[in-house]
Amino acid sequence: MASSGSAIRKAIGRTLAPALLLRSARAFSAGMAPPATSSAATAATAGDPHVWLEDVLGEKPLAWVDEVNRKCIDYVGDPKATGTYRRIKSVLDSKDKIPHAFRIGNGDGSRYYNFWQDADHVQGIWRRTSLESYKTKEPEWTTVLDLDALPPPTTGTAKTWVWHGSTLLDEGPDKPVDRALIRLSPGGSDADTCREFDLNEERFVDPVTEDGFALPEPAKTRISYRSRDEVLVGTDFGMDGSTLTDSGYPRVVKSWRRGTPIEDAATVFEGERDDIAASMYAYHDRGHVHEFQLRSITFYTSKYFYRPLTVDGIAGTTCDEETAPFREVPIPEDAELGTFADMAMVTLRSDFEAPSGVVFGTGSLVTLPMSDLMDGDWSEAVSLFAPTPSRSLSGTTECRDYIILKLLEDVKTRLEFWRFDK
Repeated sequence: MASSGSAIRKAIGRTLAPALLLRSARAFSAGMAPPATSSAATAATAGDPHVWLEDVLGEKPLAWVDEVNRKCIDYVGDPKATGTYRRIKSVLDSKDKIPHAFRIGNGDGSRYYNFWQDADHVQGIWRRTSLESYKTKEPEWTTVLDLDALPPPTTGTAKTWVWHGSTLLDEGPDKPVDRALIRLSPGGSDADTCREFDLNEERFVDPVTEDGFALPEPAKTRISYRSRDEVLVGTDFGMDGSTLTDSGYPRVVKSWRRGTPIEDAATVFEGERDDIAASMYAYHDRGHVHEFQLRSITFYTSKYFYRPLTVDGIAGTTCDEETAPFREVPIPEDAELGTFADMAMVTLRSDFEAPSGVVFGTGSLVTLPMSDLMDGDWSEAVSLFAPTPSRSLSGTTECRDYIILKLLEDVKTRLEFWRFDK
């Protein structure tokens, strides 16, 4: 098996039916390429006569939308008056929906969180419960954040907030998870705001009196904790578009220290202007610490750069002061990369002949020690999944010691378990 002493082995026993799996939350910064959209600058350069529609909350574009909607409804009828609309809405507003939950915290102090919307909570509530309560027919939920109760946005014409998710502070398996970065969008646009949230006191952390991280201006931002007092952030610094790609997404990533103005944040990574986006993220993974830089070149191609860190190192040294170098990860540009402890998880979108001479087919999921991958050594690589004409991989879920593959085989869902051996 792997020379690092770790391996992922197939577990004995399988289940043939789908199951509800609670995924343990981690402070991952999204690394995949965002949806395509053209920036105003790009459209103007191309002479686009519809560039004025880029001002999505402007008075003129909204008046145009109202007029087009009126003409459409006059022609086809109001969908809200149909039985189909009422039936679909009743399903979406039903309190009988399964409240999918994810865990925040470690050990006995962990709680299970769910974002919920219904007729009484139109914008939604972020709520929590215990595992014991979640197992019951009617869990007892405590509201953590009520979006309908928040003061409305003060920029643009948006009147409501839309939930864009949370990113957690993760300092390792033995540390409590007590902070999160909450992303809210005014009106539901791609742009969002970000504020730090105290999970113990269930309130926002004041940026003035408590040095809480906050980005109040809506922008297409990517932000995640690197340590308790440092975040990695990519956004429209200066709000002039100079730090964005031609697609309108972050191109420059900075290290922002708690208690300092964002204008003083240090640049730690830059992508190319014609990339889709650039991002950077660090995280703890079962006793190991990984840090990546990512250029999303197109929708399906990327370049990864990697360095391993230590728990003490990431807590005590900021990104701009860390001397360990990044190295480009030697995988195909159309491959996707993740980790499980000290193992790399490589998903292939095209056939790949490893330096060892072994060919892994399109759609395969391959694992090998991260250190071996960086050295170009695939001799210990194991294929966790290889597709067939009747078999495909539709998703994965991670537990503490297992990777669970969700397979579609002959149009039937099947779960396959692989165990991580330290």
